[in-house]
This record gives sequence, C-alpha cells and structure tokens, in this order.
Amino acid sequence: MSPRKTISSNPTFRLGLIWTIVAGAAVLVLSSIVGWIVSGAPGLGSGALGAGIGILFPIITVATLLFGNRWYGTPSFLTMFFAVNAGSFLVKIVVFMIALNIVFGLPWVDRIVLYGALVAAALASLVVDVIVVARTRISGASDVALPERGEGDELPEERD
Repeated sequence: MSPRKTISSNPTFRLGLIWTIVAGAAVLVLSSIVGWIVSGAPGLGSGALGAGIGILFPIITVATLLFGNRWYGTPSFLTMFFAVNAGSFLVKIVVFMIALNIVFGLPWVDRIVLYGALVAAALASLVVDVIVVARTRISGASDVALPERGEGDELPEERD
C-alpha cells in the first residue's frame, strides 16, 4: 500500500482552523464582556451564545475542507470533496436557521447583543481568512507530478 498523498493546501487550512479558533475565543470573551456591560447577565449570555454560534460555522467550514482533502490522490477526489463541502453547507444553513429560531425564543436573550456578537464573529472570521490566505504561498502547479524522462528521450535543441 502506497503512502497517502497530501495536498499542498492542507497546511493553509490547518493554520486557518487554528486562527479561527483563537479569533473565536477572543470574540467570545470580548462580546461577553461588552454584553455584561450593556445588559448585565442576559447580555453576558447573549454575547457568549452569539459568538459561539457565529464562530462555530467557520470552524465547521474549514474542518470540512480538511476532511474533503482526505480523498486527494484518489479517482473520486473531486466528487467526494464537492459532496462533503456542499453537504455540510446545506446542513449548516438548516442548523443555523433552527438554532436562531430556538435562541430568539429564549426569554433571557438580548437580541441586540446576540446580533452584535454574530456580526463580530463573522468579521473576525473574514479577517482571519484574509490574513491566512495573504500570507500563504502555494504555487499554481504545486500538486502536479511531471512525467519521468526515459533513456531514449532527447532534449529539444536550443535555438539561437
């Protein structure tokens, strides 16, 4: 059995996952503090809940990209990668709508703080994505295997 091939984008996705978790923790703490200042205990809970929901979905996105890359090097790579990511996207939309309906029905939720935390989490995720992608250098042909040169192969003649 040959060793499993890895795709060159995995380090980028791993770095993005780590920094998204770090940014999510920071947004959770900050939105909880702001929520406490603005609205007391309900604001604290709403800020924490909004940040948790808001950062969970980008974390799931990056995790599914990494999971989809597990099929790299197999004939079904593109099919599996698309199926995993499109399926998780559809599930996330449904879960997000259900979660918000449940959360908005809770009597202690401060909707303004919850909304602010959701927006802060989305912005933090966007900042992390931009920074990680801007600092990552992946060649356009990094995962291409060139054919081996045989004994009878001749190099083309150089032109003057």
